[in-house]
Amino acid sequence: MKIKRVLISVTDKSGVLEFAKFLENGGAEIFSTGGTLKALQSGGIGARSISDVTSFPEILDGRVKTLHPAIFAGILARRDVKSHLEQLEKLNLSLFDMVVVNLYRFEETVASGAGLDEIVENIDIGGPSLIRAAAKNYEGCAVVVDPTQYAEITAELDRSGEVGLPLLRRLAAAAFEKVALYDVAISRFFRENFTSEGPLGGSLMFAARKSMDMRYGENPHQEAGFYGNFEAHFEKIHGKELSYNNLVDIDAAQRLLQEFVEPAAVIIKHTNPCGTALAGNIQAAYTKALKTDPKSAFGGIVALNGVVGADFASQLNEIFLEVLIAQGFTDEALEILRKKKDRRLIISRNPLPTDVQVRSSCGGILAQTTDDVVLNESELKVVTARKPTEAELADMKFAYTICKHVKSNAIVFAKDRMTLGSGAGQMSRVDSVKIARMKAEEAGLGLTGSVAASDAFFPFSDNVDEIAKAGATAIIQPGGSVRDADSIEAANRLNISMVFTGLRHFKH
Repeated sequence: MKIKRVLISVTDKSGVLEFAKFLENGGAEIFSTGGTLKALQSGGIGARSISDVTSFPEILDGRVKTLHPAIFAGILARRDVKSHLEQLEKLNLSLFDMVVVNLYRFEETVASGAGLDEIVENIDIGGPSLIRAAAKNYEGCAVVVDPTQYAEITAELDRSGEVGLPLLRRLAAAAFEKVALYDVAISRFFRENFTSEGPLGGSLMFAARKSMDMRYGENPHQEAGFYGNFEAHFEKIHGKELSYNNLVDIDAAQRLLQEFVEPAAVIIKHTNPCGTALAGNIQAAYTKALKTDPKSAFGGIVALNGVVGADFASQLNEIFLEVLIAQGFTDEALEILRKKKDRRLIISRNPLPTDVQVRSSCGGILAQTTDDVVLNESELKVVTARKPTEAELADMKFAYTICKHVKSNAIVFAKDRMTLGSGAGQMSRVDSVKIARMKAEEAGLGLTGSVAASDAFFPFSDNVDEIAKAGATAIIQPGGSVRDADSIEAANRLNISMVFTGLRHFKH
């Protein structure tokens, strides 16, 4: 398809002068609107006003410019339908061969903190209409929605003098995608601000642009990509490209780290925390966390809520780590850490959002709000004769927070704000207890005087027996089993303190 007549109306004017000049030099007649028209004419391009086509001025402060039959007829007319062309001729209307449009900056306006009036004014009406019309009639009208498309189009026109059908189809697909993303952003804003539905309404409004190609997914035979804005939360400053599994683990590490205000260190392996600790500074916290399971920490992900200095950097270099996340690194630390060429170094910028989690299931999508409930000490219920000490209660709250981030069935032993052993993802809860005890013993950590946390209730009292056998003196769990009385009786018999939270934290 040759390009003879073009409509250009863009908010993002990057590259548009060069593109318009190329089209004009190829013999195309260019029509434009408002600020775009001024920019083109100032750049020496002989663009004409869209009013020359409509014989009608732009009105309502620019709210109505292109919404006119003379424009849309020229875009939507089927070139292979004789009656369409006859109608245009009868009405003295001409075809448009290309529409170059990008949209008002709605999302950017919302993000800037602008007021409601300004946000509403940045809802584009004519732009999406033009894009949809041209994309619908893609065989007769090329639609261009992004400056990054200019180069491919000019290359094809240079090569053959026409825009071929394969490119026209790709442009149409990109156009509908652009409008869909735009509409979702507006819809979500209105629902969040004008309704009481919350994030999970009658429709799941979710759309994201692909921002990273993964080499592969969880395994080399699976395709994968990242859709969203990683840079809103993190900045990768060194190392290999991030993998699918890296991103899953980074999310797991950061979400657990966000639970703590005190200096904290989190070590993640396959989304499960294999070591977590609090201390007076992040280096001391890491030293404690690493003791939990140094074997599993090899090849893991470390997240820290502080700045890494030179001494700490040297310590971090002692074992192989896939990813290191911190709030910052000193220049001296970076010099040391960059000696490991492949390890990814990431600066955490903003907390991850706690809104909606989604996953595919049964040919559809499951969605839920994030499990971001904070344990309320006033709602804890001591159900045993022996009450926990202040130190035990502090460790219980710490262990229960970790448990929330361990795959079910989950058991966590802790003491002195440090995990001692974790049992994750077992089909039997008592097996999780045994594994957690085994991991602690492998690391040379005694469980005497520790506390144990469970993400869900104990179905049988054998869990209490195993926990007591390990050496723990206090247990925190949701409660709610039909056999709670059996577990309470076992705890009393063994002189263990038990606390019910009323909160379950399954993680599948």
